[in-house]
Amino acid sequence: MTNPRKLNAKIANPPDLTTIGLVVLTAFLIGLNYTVMKSALDHTSPLALAALRATVGAPFLLLVAFARGERLPNTRQQWLAIWWISLSITTVSSAFLVLAIDRLSPGLSAMLSATMPLFTAVIAVVLLAERPGRRGYSGLLMGLLGAVFLAIPALGAGNTALGILFSLISGISWALGAVLNKRLPAALEISPLMLVTCQILISACCLHAMVPFVGGWADTDFSLGLAIPLLYAGIPSLAITFVLFATVLRRAPAIQGAAVAYLTPFFGVLFGWVLVGDRFSVLELCGGLLVIGGVAVLSTD
Repeated sequence: MTNPRKLNAKIANPPDLTTIGLVVLTAFLIGLNYTVMKSALDHTSPLALAALRATVGAPFLLLVAFARGERLPNTRQQWLAIWWISLSITTVSSAFLVLAIDRLSPGLSAMLSATMPLFTAVIAVVLLAERPGRRGYSGLLMGLLGAVFLAIPALGAGNTALGILFSLISGISWALGAVLNKRLPAALEISPLMLVTCQILISACCLHAMVPFVGGWADTDFSLGLAIPLLYAGIPSLAITFVLFATVLRRAPAIQGAAVAYLTPFFGVLFGWVLVGDRFSVLELCGGLLVIGGVAVLSTD
């Protein structure tokens, strides 16, 4: 005879298929974005693209938020929380991400993005006291070793090495924002949709202020060649994925929520190979597999 307590336990704790679906969808949309943004950079400079991307995504999200009856944050603490998360994820991280994509292939950029959960794990230990177990530390070491393998082929190639550095800075900044998303109580008072909307609005202002000093607008060609990838980069890849990501973070611990990054390289490499013919050395492929494997181990700790 079936034990009703065991049956109730099974019913009370079903596999969270919704969270899994959100993780896969987020990784798919971001993975395609590396190739799309590489194409857009043929028509504009990196920081200009980051600013335009935020400018497209923010109004779209604001309309959706108001249509849902949501209100803007109304306390100083809430706006301060938004400012710090925006600075980390949608301003600094986004800016360095585009600077990295400008210097690297879409596939390599995507593989390097998988280091984000590794940095998240380190920062979560300090700020959230979310300490991984033995398995988690093994995954962390494996992933960091993979990052070294990815960087080795770039030694001596200034432009590529700079791109890898920019990608790592982007990852660290993103990881800090992921932890702040859970660490700042005022941020938890705001819905994921409104939180991301305000983040991107602030980022659009910050990035536009930076463009005249870094790259400028002279190389920007406002044509269909820019408009089409910009629409994708601004709405599905930025606006929608950041809402999905904020939702995932609230449904899972920071370390596991950030594990969306180990699926992103798969889609990034796939689209880079299919759409632009990306090729990788054996060392780069081994490094990518180590990073992805390390994050997978870390996320199941």
